[in-house]
Amino acid sequence: MIDSGAHGADLLAYSKPPEGHVSHSRLERVLRSGRFAVTAELNPPDSADAADVFEAAQPLGEVADAINATDASGANCHMSSIGICALLTRAGYSPVYQISCRDRNRIAIQGDVLGAAALGVSNVLCLTGDGVGVGDQAGAKPVFDFDSLTLLRTIRTMRDKGVFLSGRKITRPPLLFLGAAENPCIQPYEWRPDRLIKKIEAGAEFIQTNYIFDIPLFEKFMARVRDEGADKRVFIIAGVGPLASAKAARWMRSNVPGIHIPDQVIARMERAANQSEEGKKICIELMQQLREIEGVAGVHIMAYRREHLVSSIILESGVLSGRRRVKR
Repeated sequence: MIDSGAHGADLLAYSKPPEGHVSHSRLERVLRSGRFAVTAELNPPDSADAADVFEAAQPLGEVADAINATDASGANCHMSSIGICALLTRAGYSPVYQISCRDRNRIAIQGDVLGAAALGVSNVLCLTGDGVGVGDQAGAKPVFDFDSLTLLRTIRTMRDKGVFLSGRKITRPPLLFLGAAENPCIQPYEWRPDRLIKKIEAGAEFIQTNYIFDIPLFEKFMARVRDEGADKRVFIIAGVGPLASAKAARWMRSNVPGIHIPDQVIARMERAANQSEEGKKICIELMQQLREIEGVAGVHIMAYRREHLVSSIILESGVLSGRRRVKR
């Protein structure tokens, strides 16, 4: 694991946390110091064995400032996000607790936030969540008491005002670094920066994007973000991941909500003698390009069932070389 150290003396005013707010988040320290951050996604096991979590986390912890624990992504059932976060915290990792609004109402969510903070969780990613129809639990009933915006506002109220939504006082508020997701590469493109700004206004301090495979399209998004000054108000962490094969890429594009993979990327995979290695190479190239885009504060690696590749991808990409400062 990488310990980011203390805040640097040259922090810009917009990078300072709210007064009295110290989350103890390694990820927050790295981002606020201006250094390029790396986060990675842990794919939850279909298991009740803690060893399965630790096995998946070990290669991620070698290079990541924080590890995301997904919350029934794709509406599929796995070990819970809060359970994984508890295990990761126990082992000394810095987890990102993903909360989907799909499955729990505001009573359960506010209670889970306090429980997660008590367990030592410092980072929260607020998600609306995929609809139950895309998952493997056909009889499930959706909740959606919140969406990601109201979830952000709720946790910020708990943290900054020290009260539940009912107005009842919280004895010790949760000290959390708040995040949200964004998908810059799906239609309507012109609407995506506006949605990002709404999340910032709701309380998001960092953003993790969905997979970025189209650099020109993402650059247009970032240009608009910079024009609005939003890159000075939130830390944007761009999502990447190694494609296993051209067939897998086509399946993702057709079946996973919000995935945009250009034809030329799939064609390059099809031409490769070793498609898995080509997918890894593409991922490394994308990371190197993303690091050079003004306003990009880090990368988020999503390697579904391929966590063992993450360490080598990060090291071969060179994005951690000297922990270079981000252009903001």
